[in-house]
Amino acid sequence: MNRIIIIFLASLLSGNSFAQSNGYFHDGEFGVTVGVAHYFGDLNTKLGLNQPKPSVGVFFRKQFGNYIGVRAAGRFTQLGYSDTYSKNTYQKTRNLSFNSNVYEFALQGDFNFFKYIPGDAAYNFTPYVTLGVGVFSYDPYAYYRGTKVFLRPLGTEGQNGGYLGRKPYGTTAFSIPFGVGVKYSINQKMNISFEVTQHFTTTDYLDDVSTTYAPKNPYFPDVPSGYSLAYLMQDRSYEIDPNNPLSNTPGRQRGWSKQKDQFVVAEIGVSFNIGSYRCPTVN
Repeated sequence: MNRIIIIFLASLLSGNSFAQSNGYFHDGEFGVTVGVAHYFGDLNTKLGLNQPKPSVGVFFRKQFGNYIGVRAAGRFTQLGYSDTYSKNTYQKTRNLSFNSNVYEFALQGDFNFFKYIPGDAAYNFTPYVTLGVGVFSYDPYAYYRGTKVFLRPLGTEGQNGGYLGRKPYGTTAFSIPFGVGVKYSINQKMNISFEVTQHFTTTDYLDDVSTTYAPKNPYFPDVPSGYSLAYLMQDRSYEIDPNNPLSNTPGRQRGWSKQKDQFVVAEIGVSFNIGSYRCPTVN
């Protein structure tokens, strides 16, 4: 019995020593990611996946053992959607659309399900989860008669006039990225990964849509050439039904303010390991 216990312990010790037999320690990695992103919010309430946009990023991950890492990541993402993709009659009549460039910086904690040691055939693959906090900038825009128009300065829901106490929204917000992924060590120097991350945000204006329509007067006064651009971008249902714009009904819903906007990023990553050689007996 004692011999069996000794053999079992010896096998464990030999396994651990094999995992880092050459004294190599995985300290971290830096890499790049490329993939697609998709928006979910007031213009995409049914989780449609028909408008993916490109996303690219860079990151540095510091490893604390074989299971836990802390990542600093920067990402550029494009987002956009249109009511024309909806099957809902009201949304088709609402006829709103947006695009936005998103620049995000996040700090994330990563947890490997399996022991991960680059270059070791026994520990060169693991699924993982990631959770963190980020900050991002955004500036929604749309097109009017072929011209790019930034929406935030217009106050399309009466913010510039203080309608119902509304104030202009900012150009930055916080995000909570939560995701899952898998990574594989090609060799001791290089890894590849695939990750899908849901980014919960603190803004409902990623798409410039949140609450109700504001009355045309006095919040969108006419200009010498006719209707103001702010009014024309607030309610584009006139392009569908010129005789019955949705904003003609006071307080009519334009968006759903009780739910914040979100976006999802699916990306492939390539990273290069940072390691050191130390005596394996040193903690």
